Amino acid sequence: MRVISAQEVAGALAWPALIERLATAFREGVEAPPRHHHTMHRPDGEATMLLMPAWEPAGYIGMKMVNVFPQNASAGLPAISGLYILCEGEHGTPLACIDGSALTSRRTAAASALAARELAREDATALLVVGTGKLAPMLIEAHAAVRPIRKVRIWGRNPDKAAALAEHFRNRFDCEAVTDLEAATAEADIISSATLSTEALIRGEWLQPGSHLDLVGAFRPTMRETDSQCLAHSQVFVDTYAGALSEAGDILQAIDEGAFRKTDLRAELAELLRGDKPGRTSDDAITLFKSVGASLEDLAAAIEVWETLERG
Repeated sequence: MRVISAQEVAGALAWPALIERLATAFREGVEAPPRHHHTMHRPDGEATMLLMPAWEPAGYIGMKMVNVFPQNASAGLPAISGLYILCEGEHGTPLACIDGSALTSRRTAAASALAARELAREDATALLVVGTGKLAPMLIEAHAAVRPIRKVRIWGRNPDKAAALAEHFRNRFDCEAVTDLEAATAEADIISSATLSTEALIRGEWLQPGSHLDLVGAFRPTMRETDSQCLAHSQVFVDTYAGALSEAGDILQAIDEGAFRKTDLRAELAELLRGDKPGRTSDDAITLFKSVGASLEDLAAAIEVWETLERG
């Protein structure tokens, strides 16, 4: 069994190829049982273990184990860590143990970019990233792979981290850190939020006609990155119905507050990519994509890593 490092994962997952691999997987489908979600009570606070299996009907088999420790920030460590086991489908023999953090980050950003490719206006040039964690630079790169991004603004609770990230991208984009989230939201064509917030950061009244809102971070019912008006004002799409309606706090809390209904969901990503349901209905519409992650994405990304490295 081959052990594949984070550096190898990054080198094997070029954004255009990964985004297209995800698109194919969503269109064709895989067997993907609901994720196993376990809350762990630790001395320094709650943590989460996620187990995410998936397999092709006559092909690869895989499972990801992820540990989410929000308290790691105080130790200067990533909040998310894990690994992915990929097996061949004929006999179930393990092929590779893949760095799970790198795989998760890149497939998550690629899924957001895939949704933006289908939903954001084609002339979207201004991107706002909310959050300064490990995923933030990948969201910038992935969105720039599908839309002509020229202007990037970065907001974070830690201004120093936002400034450092802006400096990193200043040679590629008109890139600056911002402190006024309301003003930055109003000026953005695409807003991509990846935080572990438990309270609304983005307000529906700030969203401008034609904008696209990409919500990545909140993966528990108790978490949210937006207020209910963001949902009420938007055409809402999700990665999967099952994940969104069981774990997406932005959606579930808006439903509880009476501002949104399950039947208001426009489509899940597979329906959108197959053309079963329409995407954005006009240039002035506000679109919203909420992802909580799907094991299909991990399997597709792991296959892309394996086959790319095997080709040499």
